[in-house]
Amino acid sequence: MAKRDYYEILGIAREADEKEIKRAYRKLAMKYHPDRNPDDEDADHKFKEASEAYEILSDSSKRAAYDQFGHAGVDGQAGGGFGGGGGASFSDIFGDVFGDIFGGGGRGRTTRGADLRYTLELDLEEAVKGKTVQIRIPGHTECEICDGSGAEKGSRPETCGTCNGMGQVRMQQGFFTVQQACPTCRGAGKVIKNPCRNCHGTGRVQEEKTLSVKVPPGVDTGDRIRLSGEGEMGIDGGPPGDLYVQIAVREHSIFTRDGRNLYCEVPISIVDAALGGELEVPTLDGRVKLKIPPETQTGKLFRLRNKGVSPVRGGPSGDLLCRVMVETPVNLTKRQKELLEEFQETLDGGDGNRHGPRKTSWFEGVKNFFDEMKF
Repeated sequence: MAKRDYYEILGIAREADEKEIKRAYRKLAMKYHPDRNPDDEDADHKFKEASEAYEILSDSSKRAAYDQFGHAGVDGQAGGGFGGGGGASFSDIFGDVFGDIFGGGGRGRTTRGADLRYTLELDLEEAVKGKTVQIRIPGHTECEICDGSGAEKGSRPETCGTCNGMGQVRMQQGFFTVQQACPTCRGAGKVIKNPCRNCHGTGRVQEEKTLSVKVPPGVDTGDRIRLSGEGEMGIDGGPPGDLYVQIAVREHSIFTRDGRNLYCEVPISIVDAALGGELEVPTLDGRVKLKIPPETQTGKLFRLRNKGVSPVRGGPSGDLLCRVMVETPVNLTKRQKELLEEFQETLDGGDGNRHGPRKTSWFEGVKNFFDEMKF
């Protein structure tokens, strides 16, 4: 029976590049692998057919001969599977799929250190104005006794005899040769026969370090400051991770922050609310005067321009918004109660509606509500 066209087998165009060829073969190999289809002779045939097609088309010289002369140009060069005539290895095709599963890695493979996170609590004033803070971070540093080698002073790590320093061993699984991390050296490619007593062969020791963190003005809860290279040290010479300083602003006794604006509640007496007056209110830059107009109602919001926060990412400063809260007098003396009663009589004796605009409109709304209801 005549052989099928290799491009047709893989389902690709004749101008397909290397990535397309590899992708097409990987898909077919996973689908028709004999281990997945143990009793399917057709699947076994299709798997061998796809492997042969990939072996020819993945090799530039063989592909050129096939494109020019067809099967006659490559007869005898196809191994019918991996390992024949310069075909690709299992790891070339499926390394990205199975590499993590089997812990594969090349000789001298290094590992980047882990990133660390530190929560830095600040007062509102510190977050708004910025400051430099000293923090202490627990972590790992290179062992000074063995210079990070993990071996006792005067000795050094030796090449692993199981994998000959490759960090990997090959295992046969059906038609495939699978690479996995060496069980003796765990992928490091070397073994330590005399571990350092100070770091117990790890090459690292735990140690606290003091770092200086410059907090820029305007930071808020949730902002992060990255200190590059201040995380955990890498393994086998790998680069260190980073340290992320997470900002958490403590609750303030006076101000509440919302983005670039600050809010605060200002209690005022009933007299100041009725007659008006002038109050001193705090800001993060000091005290300022706040003028209260006559007949001010509770909940009235006053805006102090540019007395808020300058955002850390730039832009205009926010405002300070002061909400006045009219306080009802407490712990009244007998005479004070009498004066209030006299004051109430003056209101009741005249046109009381004009002295309480919100009260009047509210009761009118209640009256209309009950008039419209049907019982």
